[in-house]
Amino acid sequence: MSSTAVADSTGKNLTPLIPVNPLGFLFFIVTAIALMSVPRRWAPIPLLLGVLYITHGQAFNIGVNLPVFRLLLVVGLFRILVKGEGISGGVNLIDKLMVAFCCWLFLASFFHEKGADGAGPIFITGKIAEIGICYLLVRCFCHDLDDFFSILGVIAFLLVPIAIEMIQEKFTGKNLFSATFGGVVDAVVERDGRLRARGPFRHAILAGTVGAALVPLMIAMWRRDPTAAKIGLLACLTMVATCASSGPVLSLGFGLGAVFLWKFRQFMGWLRWGMVAGYLALEMTMNRPAYYIIGEMSVVGGSTGWHRSHLIDSSIKYFSDWWLFGTDYTRSWMPTGVTWSKDHTDITNYFLAFGVMGGFLAMILMIAMIWVAFKWVGNVIEANPEMEQGDRFMIWCMGASLFSHVGTSVSVAYYDQSYVFFWFSIATISSMHFLMEARPQHETGGQPDPGSPHPGFPSWN
Repeated sequence: MSSTAVADSTGKNLTPLIPVNPLGFLFFIVTAIALMSVPRRWAPIPLLLGVLYITHGQAFNIGVNLPVFRLLLVVGLFRILVKGEGISGGVNLIDKLMVAFCCWLFLASFFHEKGADGAGPIFITGKIAEIGICYLLVRCFCHDLDDFFSILGVIAFLLVPIAIEMIQEKFTGKNLFSATFGGVVDAVVERDGRLRARGPFRHAILAGTVGAALVPLMIAMWRRDPTAAKIGLLACLTMVATCASSGPVLSLGFGLGAVFLWKFRQFMGWLRWGMVAGYLALEMTMNRPAYYIIGEMSVVGGSTGWHRSHLIDSSIKYFSDWWLFGTDYTRSWMPTGVTWSKDHTDITNYFLAFGVMGGFLAMILMIAMIWVAFKWVGNVIEANPEMEQGDRFMIWCMGASLFSHVGTSVSVAYYDQSYVFFWFSIATISSMHFLMEARPQHETGGQPDPGSPHPGFPSWN
């Protein structure tokens, strides 16, 4: 990934914030009014419109630059406070971990520099507000599987204009979102003779990753809404293809592989131990640590896998520098740096990005949320053997989508609006927690059926 992505993940943006133009201002007003006025079930529509189409670089200048995207999240927060809309199923473990995660990042920020290159309180407050409010809004707007299917159907159609715009980028080398709203670079980056379309996102890899991670959900939606599923699949795959990056292709592979394992879910315990054994085998047979296998993963060429592997190596070597509260100096980690700071290198790893901002505990809390989310996917499926097979498959695919994000996070640090889809994945699984207690096994009169046949695709029979 280029320095553009990393700069924002660990500290700052290479692309500066720009004043919102009249069209962007009008778009914000319309989405904000809609977000405040529509029924809860439809509230995700204006929110997602804003997330996907308001480029992250636009800002209101009110003495300080207030990003338009953050202001829309504040409108959503104001809505749930005014209307008294709460989270589904009460406060659960992931909710508590999210609160702990945000609180720790805020505490750690006081041990960082407050200047342009530091992750001090002002910067971290903005970062945790983005993540925390986004997570909270999804929890408040998505109460059950019906809500989730509705949200997913909206996403499928909202991705279509983005996919079409990314196709035209491949032909013209111009970004229409830059011409319309600004906040993203106009010229399309070219690598090894291929134009890398980005749409409204600030990097091509992030645009493709969002599309790739949504593919498992589009597959699972096939039965309930085949039209939306087909349209969403086409849009997502177009985003992956036009971004011309290896990372999203691998993310797509992670997601599809996890979907395929639905057939073999009764063997997941063995598979998990097999993955551990496989990693240990690589450790014993490779001349370098096993994570250097990342450097060999290239699908479309031009990848920087060595950088990602060496970054992990350096984070271990310099562990004492960042483990407690993070660090404001990573330049010694790598032979290359970033243009926006003399003190930092390119942190192309979402887990390490939070480590740099908040130390090892921030990483552990993030991993804990992911771990619990994966565990709940299995628990919900086991606790509801009489649930419609298609709904159980959707729960599984929610885990597959998260798996795609997690696999990507080892080599990509999310930023701009792309991070919304990472935390959307965790928040929606969190909202399904009530299903573990709604229909326990002793009430359904049977045992879980982990070995029931795959429902098929697109048929569920």
